Amino acid sequence: MSTDPRTLDLLVTGQVFVDIVFTGLPETPRPGTEVWASGMGSAPGGIANLAVAAARLDLRTGLAAAFGDDAYADWLWTVLGEQEGVDLSAARRYRHWHSSVTVSVALDGDRSMITHGHPDPEPAAVLAAAAPPARAVVVDVLAAGEPWWRPRADAGALVVADGGWDTTGRWDPARLAAALAGCAVFTPNADEAMAWTRTSSPAAAARALAEHVPLAVVTLGADGALAVDAATGAEVRVEPLSVVAVDPTGAGDVFTAALVTATLQGWELEQRLRFAVLCSALAVQHFGGSLAAPGWGDLADWWSATVASARTGDSTARATAEHYAFLGEALQGHPLARVRRAEATLARFSDAQPAEGPAPTLRDH
Repeated sequence: MSTDPRTLDLLVTGQVFVDIVFTGLPETPRPGTEVWASGMGSAPGGIANLAVAAARLDLRTGLAAAFGDDAYADWLWTVLGEQEGVDLSAARRYRHWHSSVTVSVALDGDRSMITHGHPDPEPAAVLAAAAPPARAVVVDVLAAGEPWWRPRADAGALVVADGGWDTTGRWDPARLAAALAGCAVFTPNADEAMAWTRTSSPAAAARALAEHVPLAVVTLGADGALAVDAATGAEVRVEPLSVVAVDPTGAGDVFTAALVTATLQGWELEQRLRFAVLCSALAVQHFGGSLAAPGWGDLADWWSATVASARTGDSTARATAEHYAFLGEALQGHPLARVRRAEATLARFSDAQPAEGPAPTLRDH
């Protein structure tokens, strides 16, 4: 790997959106009617979901993306670069090109979206070529054009193939196998995994995918996640955490960011999966996509509450705390600052203050 002092932990590229999310609707809007939402949040969206989630987990994250010259782009650039600390050295701003906007309606645990925008002015490969070296990249292996990430894979970068929806509808296994060459991890959801592999269960799909990548991870939504390690044949499945989901926007990106974080730390496979499930579970309890992503302060708060419940004799909390005992050590050395959440309008910087005190351990007395 590169010894360049500019080296990033993670590089991502893709389209950035302004996301406006409505929650708390009493019913689905019907033609000719008006429905009032009890909640609303604005946040950077699209690939920004992944970039923010990774940056909040203390990965030095670079974003190679196009930005317009409108007021929305000013806000996106400021929030991502200055507030969230995303490296925008490989991003560009283009005159006479405006930001893409998505309005998302969260209802009954799912979402519907309306989007307006235009294709990026230049291919992702053009922007990514100017980015610093990176220890890891998250890529869409089915994107059109020459895979910009292959030279980085050859240089030793961890390549994570995120998702895998086939817009052609053919779900050609040979196409996927060719696209995954050089990737270390593939993270489709259960429906995608079974469609690509022509299998009838997520576990069977994960085993089939492990023939093409060193690590196949299949996300199961509200049912947790499972993975198969191709080298050892080990199969790991982790259960979900019980939470009240407010908005699922960006949960998959948070899962991927957390998985990359844990992988770069060299954690065991079960710990990596549990960490990713936890981070995505914390995210869906807030609305606003990228700005719902947890920081280490959120993880410390969850761990403190879980440990406190375990000490009262709550058997469920005790079991959860034992499963996540690794988190007590993982929290050490990270600033436990609070992070900004999405607000109804295009808000200014947060005035959130750092959390106080160290993270507890399960066996503190």
